[in-house]
Amino acid sequence: MTIKNILVKYWGYSSFRPLQEDIINSVLEGRDTLALLPTGGGKSICFQVPTMAKQGICIVITPLIALMKDQVESLKKKHIKAVAIYSGMHHNEIDLAINNCLYNNVKFLYLSPERLETDLFRENLRKMNVCLLAVDEAHCISQWGYDFRPPYLKIANIRQYIPEVPIIALTATATPDVVNNIQEKLKFNALNVFQKSFERKNLTYVVLKEEDKYRRLLKIVNNVKGSGIIYVRNRRKTREISVFLMKNKISSDYYHAGLNSKERDTKQNSWMSGKIRIIVSTNAFGMGIDKPNVRFVVHFDVPDSLEAYFQEAGRAGRDSNRSYAVLLYEKADIIDAQHNISITYPELKIIKNIYQALGNYYQLAVGSGKNISFDLDIIDFCKNYKFTPLIVYNSLKFLEKEGYILLNDVLDSSSKIHFKMNKGDLYKFQVENVFYDNFIKIILRSYSGVFNDFIKINETEIANRTKIKTEVVVKYLQKLEKLDVLTYLPRKSKPQLVFSQERINADDLYISNENYKDRKNAAKKRLESVINYATSLNKCRCQLLLAYFGETDSKRCGKCDVCIERNKIELSELEFDIVLKQIKPLLKTKAGSIEDIANAVKGVHEDKIIKVVQWLLDNDKIIYDNNKMLHWNI
Repeated sequence: MTIKNILVKYWGYSSFRPLQEDIINSVLEGRDTLALLPTGGGKSICFQVPTMAKQGICIVITPLIALMKDQVESLKKKHIKAVAIYSGMHHNEIDLAINNCLYNNVKFLYLSPERLETDLFRENLRKMNVCLLAVDEAHCISQWGYDFRPPYLKIANIRQYIPEVPIIALTATATPDVVNNIQEKLKFNALNVFQKSFERKNLTYVVLKEEDKYRRLLKIVNNVKGSGIIYVRNRRKTREISVFLMKNKISSDYYHAGLNSKERDTKQNSWMSGKIRIIVSTNAFGMGIDKPNVRFVVHFDVPDSLEAYFQEAGRAGRDSNRSYAVLLYEKADIIDAQHNISITYPELKIIKNIYQALGNYYQLAVGSGKNISFDLDIIDFCKNYKFTPLIVYNSLKFLEKEGYILLNDVLDSSSKIHFKMNKGDLYKFQVENVFYDNFIKIILRSYSGVFNDFIKINETEIANRTKIKTEVVVKYLQKLEKLDVLTYLPRKSKPQLVFSQERINADDLYISNENYKDRKNAAKKRLESVINYATSLNKCRCQLLLAYFGETDSKRCGKCDVCIERNKIELSELEFDIVLKQIKPLLKTKAGSIEDIANAVKGVHEDKIIKVVQWLLDNDKIIYDNNKMLHWNI
């Protein structure tokens, strides 16, 4: 079957998006490949289609459990066998998933990076017929990337077990340095990058400096029709802004990782289906979301990096129709963002204290706890040890990125079961234990696939069908588990924390002070790029973003807020730049009058020089001093 036939059969698309076919052919030729495609560019198809064209299984490495689960469910709906393994799963789930990979023609095995180091995986890797190794969110391997995760550095180690297998790395956002770093760390046989331009011609970027951001937000959502996302920094503000919009008769809801699974699913589905027009969210919202008709994305707070901003803003206009990415800020927001860096990187001593307290809180002995999942209640933990919740949260995120723990905010919405007995043994059990016979028959009639996989169940639904109480259903399932008939995994109602490694003494917790400082400094530089983007008034927004990602030869977009102001003075880009390049060094050296400037600038008519001066005055790039002389506003 050709790759185009595969695309039509499983995904229902008649043609590939730009670069997808080239990337797929590169993989099929056995070449290590880096695919750099913007958000919504169809990255998953670049490894899923070639896998379907080959014999064997594709191992997909990603740190995002939510995305992992979404993709597995999506593939299953296409009748493609896929499984996921990540820290915190029941050991029976992991064993079954690996057995299915070895003996049951599974095509995709999704793994979190820390699972690569386990003995169980290493032992079975050699037995698997691996045809491709896919590394999603590949920027996580670079210490200079915006989401560096040390466990990613160990990915290349498994290549020795599958030396003939090509690797495909995928990311939506990477600077030129990160692009090179990814290929180096993954030990590419030869440099091989496919990069689609980051330019989104249908997306208009707007930055508005605004003291009354609520008033301006209201104006935006009233002027731009259609569905939208509003990103904010903290959970409290998601609710506040949603309530504000509803009071102004605008359909909205809020979303953050602190909501339970059912609430999140309900809110997300209401927004996806159009019942709710606007979702107000933290950055927890968006991964795996592919809603094509989002007309605007508003950032109500200053983001931490242009990578994150570009990815989130890029959720607008995936249907190629005109859409808007708006950043609202005031001076205080920049101060808050700078302060947030210090909160995001708590002192090493504090991180170690919190790690020590975690071990005590869960009553774990040193050397124990690996891959055990615990309910996480940050508020209770903070009360017990007198920590500040925000400091704890950021310390936990840091420990997660270092590979010591794993946080799973995304909760399973259902309980799961898997019958350990085969059909013959189960029949004997039913004959010998008549009490459970009808109960088991109803489960088997209600849910298919329970012998081959862990299947989601609903205890209340089983209760209705068996005409017994829900709590009795739970009791029966627990009893059947004790009798080794099945494995029963009840639904978890709280976020989960998993120790990725055995608990160690806090003094032995290794976080290189040099790396810590380097990463903190890198975070500061990324924030400086955001501030430069927000405060710049003389450079096209699109050009600024593209230059950050290495595209330095782009043209003005002509439609961002900067370009619109520039267009008003009726100068070509070339004329404006000629004047600016002469005015800037002149007024940085000494103050001067308009006449001085007009006489000094060569190559452009005086009327146009005055228009540029007026534009620079209007945008606070130059100012008058007490002597009514102009100078550059540093």
